[in-house]
Amino acid sequence: MRVVIVGAGKLGYTIAELLSGEQMEVVVIDRDEDQLTAVKNSLDVLTIVANGASPITMDDPDVGGADVFIAVTDIDEVNMVACILAKKHGARHTIARIRDMQFISEAKDYLKKNFDIDLMLNPEVIAAQEIYRILMTPAALDVDEFAGGKIRLFEAKIRRDSPVADIPLKKLTLPKGVLAGLIFRQRQMIIPHGDDMLKQHDNAYFIGLSDAIEKFSANFAGSDAKKLARVMIIGAGRIGRTLAVKLTEAGVNVKIFEKDRARCEDMAQLLTGDSIAIYGDGTNVDLLAQEGIASADVVVCLTEDDKLNLMMALLAKHMGAKKTVVRVYRTEYADLIETVGVDVVISARLLSASEVLAFVRRGGVVSVSILEGARAEAVEVIVQSGAKVAGKKLMDVKLPKSCLVCAYVRKGRAAIPNGHTVLEPGDRTILFCLRGTAKEVMSWFN
Repeated sequence: MRVVIVGAGKLGYTIAELLSGEQMEVVVIDRDEDQLTAVKNSLDVLTIVANGASPITMDDPDVGGADVFIAVTDIDEVNMVACILAKKHGARHTIARIRDMQFISEAKDYLKKNFDIDLMLNPEVIAAQEIYRILMTPAALDVDEFAGGKIRLFEAKIRRDSPVADIPLKKLTLPKGVLAGLIFRQRQMIIPHGDDMLKQHDNAYFIGLSDAIEKFSANFAGSDAKKLARVMIIGAGRIGRTLAVKLTEAGVNVKIFEKDRARCEDMAQLLTGDSIAIYGDGTNVDLLAQEGIASADVVVCLTEDDKLNLMMALLAKHMGAKKTVVRVYRTEYADLIETVGVDVVISARLLSASEVLAFVRRGGVVSVSILEGARAEAVEVIVQSGAKVAGKKLMDVKLPKSCLVCAYVRKGRAAIPNGHTVLEPGDRTILFCLRGTAKEVMSWFN
């Protein structure tokens, strides 16, 4: 499969890295030779210095007729024009980064129909939705849904006094419909077996039926599992604005800090109820104390500076905030930030890249969730007719040890499988697989 990516910025680089790791033929185009040099030196891809929205570029045999054409420059109009030209030059599918909220909210269907764009990405909206899901699930570090909400993924930190700690999984009694699917320990991702156990400080991924997971997660963190009431957000950019509005609509009291007056005034117009936008520097300790950071359930740090976000999250914890969320631009910082005590780290780039990955794989793949900085994936795939896994007991299929079938949905009914489960064509199956093994694992389901 040949994939052409226009834009060698951070998002373009992340997408190219993931797709080249799948042994796809990747071409990256950008007018900035320096950015392309960084891509070329790090990834096994072809790079072209050119205007990605030019008909001349489309005539290049390495560009025209691509299986998937992805435009992710910083300019929406360039991305749209590039996708239109790509389709006229034989591209089978196109994906465009669209950051303008008005385009997404008012003209999404129009763009899809008239510009023939197959998938539109808004990394900021995707990140805001992810943060919202996590905040609305007490004690969660990550939350995701599959099969139209019938299956839910829940990540939590194992505490010393946790009732599930230090017990071999084969002896651990979890609620019906809940499975311990992954363990992240000391920067290593583990697919657990019967003799493995959850230990203090592990990040554990539980997956199962949505109702069962909801009840399980509500009791998981003890006193931490209470309804969200007060949230402070530092930074009223695209993510901050979208998140603040969603939380306010859900009845959460929001205080959002922004030092740009015009942006703060725009934010104030969008808020209702007791939520307010505060014109001021969110790094001002006296201001944060005055506005009650000590009583905040969550502090969300969304500035454009990773180091500043980390500093503010640690300061918020020191001042009494119960939970902190940090948005990172550089995904390599994620491990460090979590190590020093930040509860949740979000990368808008990785979230968007996971949507692209699911689209590019197709062949029955419905969605992909990238976990722990791409160390593992949660994949929703429809079992295809003739697949090696179809019609056999899972215990007899001998799937790679790098994957675990966690749940499946058949005729609208969700279930947790066991060794005697037989998957059938058409089943929506949710599975975990470790980094670099997805292509091999998918061959069993396609």
